[in-house]
Amino acid sequence: MSTRRSIESGYMWLGAYFVLNLSLTLYNKAILIDFRYPWSLTAIHTLCGSVGCYLLYALGVFTPAKLNDNENMVMLMFSVLYTINIAISNVSLSLVSVAFHQVIRAMTPVFTVLISIAFLQKSYSRKIYLSLLPVVMGVGFATIGEYDYTVIGFLLTVLGTVLAAVKTIVTNRVQVGRLKLHPLDLLLRMSPLAFVQCVFYAYATGELDRVREFSSTNMTFSLASGLLVNGLLAFALNIVSFTANKKTSALTMTVAGNVKQVLSIILAVVIFNLNINMTNAFGIGLTLIGGAWYGNVEMAEKAKANAVLPTTRPNSSSTEQQSTAMSEKVTDRP
Repeated sequence: MSTRRSIESGYMWLGAYFVLNLSLTLYNKAILIDFRYPWSLTAIHTLCGSVGCYLLYALGVFTPAKLNDNENMVMLMFSVLYTINIAISNVSLSLVSVAFHQVIRAMTPVFTVLISIAFLQKSYSRKIYLSLLPVVMGVGFATIGEYDYTVIGFLLTVLGTVLAAVKTIVTNRVQVGRLKLHPLDLLLRMSPLAFVQCVFYAYATGELDRVREFSSTNMTFSLASGLLVNGLLAFALNIVSFTANKKTSALTMTVAGNVKQVLSIILAVVIFNLNINMTNAFGIGLTLIGGAWYGNVEMAEKAKANAVLPTTRPNSSSTEQQSTAMSEKVTDRP
C-alpha cells in the first residue's frame, strides 16, 4: 500500500510540474514581450529561488545536509551545468529555427537512455524503448516545417540536448544517490551559484547595460510586479521539478518535458489563435499518446518489480546472511 501511495505521490508531483511548467512558459513569453532580456530574467528566477530557500530554511522547513569539500564541489559543478545548459539552449535557438530546435530537443529521452546505459549501467525493457518512439516522432511531426539551421547551430543544439539529458540525470542522482539531498536543500545550494553565473553572463554580453537603460525609462510598477510574480512562479516550479524528479526518474522527467512541449503548442494555438496543419495535429496527438503509454509502462514495471519482493518475513539466520552479503557487495563497490 505504501509503495502504491509513493507511486501515486510521484505522479501527483509530476502533474503539478506540468501545470507550473506550462504556466511559466506562457508567462515568460508574455513578460519577454516588454522585458527582452532573457539572462536578466533567469537571474531574477534564481534570485527568487535563493531568497525563498533561505526563508524556508529559517522557518525550519528543511535542514541542509552537511557536505564535505568534494561534495560542495559537486554542487558547484552542478550549478555550472545548469547555467551552461541554459546558455547553450539560448545561443543555439538564435542560430536555428524554432521548429528545428524543438525536434532536436525532442531527442532528450534518447540521450537520457544512452547516457544511463553507458555510465550508470542501467537497462530498460523493450516496452520502454517502444514507448519512446511515438514521443520523439510526435514532436517531429508537431513542429515539421522549413528547417533553417547552420552547422554550428546544429552542433550547439545537439550539445544543448545532451546537456539537458545530463542535467536531468545528475539531478536525480544527487537526490536519490549517496547524497540524498532534500529538493529544497539542492535548490538552496544551486540557486545562489546560478544567480552569480547568470549575472556574469548578462554582464559579459552587455545585457546588464541594456537593462539599466531600459529600467531608467520604461520600468513601471506593473512590469516590476510581473517580474516578481514570474520569479516566484519559477521558484515554485523548481521545487516541484526537483521533487518530481526525486519521486519518479530522470527518463520520466525528460518524457514529461517533451509532452509539455506539445501541450505548449496546443495552448499557444488556443490563446494566440495560431494555425496548425494536419501533420502538426497528428504529431501533437502522437506525442500525447506516447507520453501516456510511457507512463503506463513505467507504472506497470514498478508495480511488477515491487510484487517480486519477498512478502514473507525471513527468519533471523537468513536475514543475517542477507545483511552480510549486502555488506560485502557495498564494500566491494568502488
